[in-house]
Amino acid sequence: MILRYGNTGREVADLQRRLIANGYRLEQSHIYDEATVAVVKALQTRARLVVDGIYGPKTEAYLRGAETGYLLKQTDLVDAAEKLQVDIASVMAVNEVESLGSGFLRAGMPRILFERHIFHRQLRSRKIDTAPLQKRFPGIVNSSRGGYVGGQSEYIRLAAAVDIHREAAYESASWGAFQIMGFHWQLLGFSSAQEIVDYASVNEANQLDLFVRFIMADSALHKALQNKKWSTFARLYNGPAYADNMYDVKLARAYKRYAEMMLEVADVI
Repeated sequence: MILRYGNTGREVADLQRRLIANGYRLEQSHIYDEATVAVVKALQTRARLVVDGIYGPKTEAYLRGAETGYLLKQTDLVDAAEKLQVDIASVMAVNEVESLGSGFLRAGMPRILFERHIFHRQLRSRKIDTAPLQKRFPGIVNSSRGGYVGGQSEYIRLAAAVDIHREAAYESASWGAFQIMGFHWQLLGFSSAQEIVDYASVNEANQLDLFVRFIMADSALHKALQNKKWSTFARLYNGPAYADNMYDVKLARAYKRYAEMMLEVADVI
């Protein structure tokens, strides 16, 4: 469940009731208004999470008392902005639009997507005959993309691929919130795909660092982010079909919202 400014209804009222029960001063209005945004930001600040005023799984986890130490923090975004030499609003916009929201299925288990066509390519690059493998395991080894099952079930596909070739399997999955492919291990300064897997499995800060390394390794992508050329950034990051999902429009809108938020904070300070 994700709730944000402008939402209305019973779920919003239930959230407001829970916030009131936890000591926050708020009216149960059934409207996710500015007052609710302010209280959620205060809760996120207290939890040391990303302070965006959006109530999602991470804020919910903190509210119910679950472990949140491995989740992304506002300070992680600040550090990323400094490394990329962009404003914090740009990083927050990318985090909202380009990430999967949560980089873990549970603690220690990064969110992944196994790409069978990449596995096919990585096996062939090692001079492995893929024809019998594709015939026997078409959902794991295939020249065409697809076969996705989502969630934790992707690990079943990955395990089957590992039985064929461990390193090629790790290279053929995207890892964490920002969907960084394992085959980029050398580009990102790692000694193997296994090292990327281990790194992404620690916390979301490491997953964000993978994203930062990926951006900095591509001068065109980095320049597009620095200049807030959202259509160029979205095309380079997501491919030519970026417009189908309006990634550039979503990035521009998110950036505007976070830039205004940062101005409000500056005015208060």
